Amino acid sequence: MTTPAHQLSPSSWNNYASCPRKYWLSRQRLPRKAGMAATIGTAVHDSVEDFCNLDLSGQDADEVGWLPPTAKRILDLHWQKEKEIFLRTPRHPAFKDGEIVRAHDLLIGSLNMLIANAKIGTAKMSEVSIAQWREVQDTVLAAEGTLRSPCGRLMGRLDLLVKDLDEDRNPVGWIVADLKTGRPPPGGLYETVSRQLRFYRDMLLENNPNAPTVRAQGWYSAGPKVYDAEGPSVLEDAFRAWEGMAITKEPLQATPDDDACRFCEWKAWCPAWFHARSEGGLSAPTGIFRDEVALVLQFDEASGACMVELVSPKDEVGGIIPSGRTIGLICKGQALDQMRDVMNSDHRGAVFLGSIRTNAKPWAMGDWSEVLPWAPLHESIRNSSYRNKSEEE
Repeated sequence: MTTPAHQLSPSSWNNYASCPRKYWLSRQRLPRKAGMAATIGTAVHDSVEDFCNLDLSGQDADEVGWLPPTAKRILDLHWQKEKEIFLRTPRHPAFKDGEIVRAHDLLIGSLNMLIANAKIGTAKMSEVSIAQWREVQDTVLAAEGTLRSPCGRLMGRLDLLVKDLDEDRNPVGWIVADLKTGRPPPGGLYETVSRQLRFYRDMLLENNPNAPTVRAQGWYSAGPKVYDAEGPSVLEDAFRAWEGMAITKEPLQATPDDDACRFCEWKAWCPAWFHARSEGGLSAPTGIFRDEVALVLQFDEASGACMVELVSPKDEVGGIIPSGRTIGLICKGQALDQMRDVMNSDHRGAVFLGSIRTNAKPWAMGDWSEVLPWAPLHESIRNSSYRNKSEEE
């Protein structure tokens, strides 16, 4: 099979559906950004995978009380690994060590859903015996498995494929389960999550035509709560999206809106959000935090005190016009380090200021903020020397 020039995964599809330009920028090997939510999610997912593959040979089948300390030990190992990856990522806020408590709670929630699905007759983790956990493991058909379409254009990694058991523990089908460490939705599944789950379901059925009944579920560890994803096949839509996702030399179309742009990590390279905001296509900044593009007029490296002039967009491609509005800023922590880096670099021009806290006088930037060169990208640099070495292709 010839490897296609690009592949569609649920995450890249979501990016493309949200904004083709966002997807295009995500494939340019620009400096990646780490976040605590992703770190927690990866640590929990990897810990669950270890539990599914845990070698319990040689242990007393009746032993109880082993599961909680084992969960802590496994999570601690993955937490340290993810912390190291987090701190090596070019763009990252301060690492919050205390979040391991939340990660532990989410791991317990995930394991409890595995236990409930296995119907082993106990609800307390401290009472789960070695023999009972082996029964749980027996229900797991795959953990962190990769799915690919026969043509190679579609791919995805499913968290869990487990047996669907009736009340007598007889297998009646399969469940594609995707672990979610975010907040459970107040109603049903969000459309993007439902589409992701049905994508896994449909890919599994495509590759296994003799499969039994397959259900797709979102397992939210914070509940814990289980949501079923129901609906028609999404594969035709996926192939249609794949057609538009080829990485072109010129940027793909931007479709700025509040949802797509609010937490986009590529704003320093995208002029579309800035122009759309000035034209009323995006809501005006409200609340405590805001993003801006500015010229740095004065900067004291020792104290982090800055005087900046906010700029306005001149055109749709990133040109700027000084506004005459000057603002005092205090940079601390990561923001101060990044401001020093930018000011000591070869960059001579505007900067992108991400997550400025505006309820202080002067305005404040810290570990939650970003200072990056304002560098709208007008053509692909995937094959240039400007690459992020930490990106996994």
